[in-house]
This record gives sequence, C-alpha cells and structure tokens, in this order.
Amino acid sequence: MFIAFSSIAPLAAISSWTSWLGSTGNVLLAVLLVVLCILAWTANLVALPGNWAAVLLLALYAWLAPAEGRMNLGVGAVLGAFGCAFVGEVIEFLAGAVGASRAGASRRATIYAVIGSMVGATLGAVVGVPVPVVGSVIAAILFGGLGAMAGAMYGEWTNGKPWRESWTIGHAAFWGRTAGVLGKMTAGLGVVLIALLGVLV
Repeated sequence: MFIAFSSIAPLAAISSWTSWLGSTGNVLLAVLLVVLCILAWTANLVALPGNWAAVLLLALYAWLAPAEGRMNLGVGAVLGAFGCAFVGEVIEFLAGAVGASRAGASRRATIYAVIGSMVGATLGAVVGVPVPVVGSVIAAILFGGLGAMAGAMYGEWTNGKPWRESWTIGHAAFWGRTAGVLGKMTAGLGVVLIALLGVLV
C-alpha cells in the first residue's frame, strides 16, 4: 500500500469530513472516483485534457479520502497517474509532429485541423451511440481523424495551395490525429487502472 497522501499534508479539518460517511460512504466515494476517472478518460476523444482531469481527481481523492484502510491512495498512485498522463501528452505531441506539420502544413491548416478534429470527434461520439459503449469510442476516433483531415485540407485550400498538396497534408493530419488520440487513450487507461487498483488493492 502506498504512503497515504494525506499523511504528508495533514489537514484534519478538511480530510476528516469523510469520517462521518462510514465504510459504506467510503465505498461510494471510491466508486465515484473510478466513474469520474472513466468519464474524464473518455473526454480525450474530443481533444479535452481528460487524463489531467483524472490525475486531479486522484490527487483530490488522496488528499480528502481516509488516510487508512483499503481504499486510501498514496503519493505513489498520484505520481504514477501523473506519469501516465505525461506519457500520453508526449505521444500525442510526437504523433502531431510527424503528422500535418511535418508534411508541410501551414499554421492555419494546423489550427483548422484541431478545430475539425474536435467537431468531428464530438459528432462521431453522437453518431456511434446506437452501438453500445464501443460505438461512440470508435466513431469518435474515426470522425476525429476525418475532421482533422478536412480542417487541414480546408486550411491549405484557403491558403492557395493546390488540391493535391492539400490532400497530402490532410492525409497526414488524419493519421497524426488518429495515432495521437490512440496513444493518449492508452496512456489514460493507465490512469484509470491506477484509480481502480488503488481503491481495490
């Protein structure tokens, strides 16, 4: 078991607020943590900082939750989650670097690619709803890539570049966005697992 986070920064007046909950309340608090971390993790699909939100939730839980017992989290868990989130950002950055920008995309195309990926991923998440659970995830990833491609192509086209060159940059934006979000989601899954195992083990 990790060293309790609250023991390093003891603020009894704040952290003891959970004592009145009892064991049932502590279980509910742990379940809420895992559910919120999963929701934050899915926010990565629409280009929101879901991994960092999950890390913040873990840190808050470690600070406020009981310092003893099976469902406490320690510094190690929070640092591990931070590491996973950081790796996710590195993967996303590298994927973008070998994507549209490396293919010669202009700044305008890069901005439109980001906007397009957010719109596309949001639309995909809605379109995929009829297929439970995996439908929204797969559609959000696919539509996010298509949105990045469309945005990059539009940005280059309005910049005066020919269709063939715009297509090449759009193609690179698609694969860069898709690889980036897959890498970030994989790293974010590590954060979710740390939260889950932290309150179970």
